[in-house]
Parts: sequence; C-alpha cells; structure tokens
Amino acid sequence: MHYYRYENEEVSCCYKYLMFSYNIIFWLAGAAFIAIGFWAWSEKGVLLDLTQVTRLHGFDPVWLVLAVGAITFILGFAGCVGALRENICLLKFFSGVIGFIFFLELTAAVLAFVFQDNVREWINDFFLSNVKAYREDIDLQNLIDSLQKMNHCCGAKEPDDWNLNLYFNCTVNNPSRESCGVPFSCCLSDPADTVLNTQCGYDVRNGPKGVWSNAIYVKGCIPALEEWLPRNIYIIAGVFIVISVLQSSLASC
Repeated sequence: MHYYRYENEEVSCCYKYLMFSYNIIFWLAGAAFIAIGFWAWSEKGVLLDLTQVTRLHGFDPVWLVLAVGAITFILGFAGCVGALRENICLLKFFSGVIGFIFFLELTAAVLAFVFQDNVREWINDFFLSNVKAYREDIDLQNLIDSLQKMNHCCGAKEPDDWNLNLYFNCTVNNPSRESCGVPFSCCLSDPADTVLNTQCGYDVRNGPKGVWSNAIYVKGCIPALEEWLPRNIYIIAGVFIVISVLQSSLASC
C-alpha cells in the first residue's frame, strides 16, 4: 500500500504543530456547531418529525449553523490530521477547499457589486418570505427580531410589509389580537423600561402613518442596510482582506 507522506522531514516541527493547533480549534468548533444545530432541532421536535423541515415556508437558521459546522468540522479534521501526519492527500484537500471558498467569496463580491439591483430585489423577496413565516419557527422569529432591533428598522421596506403575515395582517376579518400591529422588535426602545413589553406593537398601524414614528421604527430593513454599508465599507473591506490573507496563507501550505 502506497503511503503518501514525506520521505524526510521538510516541514519545520514548529510550523507543523502550529497548524495542528490552529486546525484543532476549528475541528472542535465545527463539532460544537453541529451539536448546537441538532440540539436546536431536538428542542423544536424536528428530529422526531423530519417532515417539519420541508413544511417551513421561511428560512430555518439551524440549516446555516449545521452547514457552517459541517464545513468547519471537515476542514478542521483534514488540516489537523494532515499537518500532524504530514499526509499530502489531506493537505491538498484542505488547501483546495480553502482556495475554492476564497474563489466563491471573491465571485460573490464581484457579482453583488455588478448586479446591485438584482441583489437588492433578491434580499427584499427573501426578507418578505420570512416575514410571512415569522410565527412558524422560533429561531426565525428570534433572527428577525434581532435584525430589526439592531438596525432600528421594521419590515423589508416599510412596516406595512407585516400585512403579509397572517397574524399581523390589517384586515377587518382578521381575528388575531396582533392584527394591524407589528412585532415588539419594531418598537422604539425606551431606556427607562426595565421589563420588555412584547405588546408594544399592538394596533400601531390602525392609526395614521404620520404618528407611527412616535411608537415604532418606520424605516425598512433594506434601506437601513443600504445606509449602513457605505458607512462601514472600510471595515467590511478590512475584514474581507484579513480573511483572504488567512485563507491564502493556509491554502499555500
């Protein structure tokens, strides 16, 4: 059996164990992400009924956690064992996947810049589809609430986007108590409040639009994001450059 390994030591011991230590952290982090993902699914009962995954009309954040965990676990294993055993196949696989990820990141950045209008429309449609499924999944609900609170926004383009949701729909025949309202994450925060008021958005949209700004954020999350990006473009570019340099250095191992 042919064993792919260096005949003599060509990699410094210091560099080998440094790479081993670096990748074992990612290996363990990947395992932790996978465990968290399955724990979240078990809490929601998905593991007992896998058809719930296909019934969700919005985005399930657990999928993202599992995907990141799986990729990190596989890469961490390949880099960790490959560096420790000086296994050429594992190291080539590791560097190849890192290079491919870097290529995808670069391609996505270029396409997003060239097709800005299409990307903006896709993000808007994606956000609206998840507004419809807001009450269907607790993780999705928490994700949307976090986005709205952090960005001081409500809906994709305006608060009336919540009409797409069955519970917040502003129609006469809607029996929901939340009819013509918005989620609590749309409400203006008051530093004096010590207890979270989850009913602060009730009936807000029953009144004239001119007074909405006294109780809730009237700016949509898509315009808020468009304003945030130019202000933080240098930070985003710096983070991308750092990630690119790290990936390039790892891929050249």
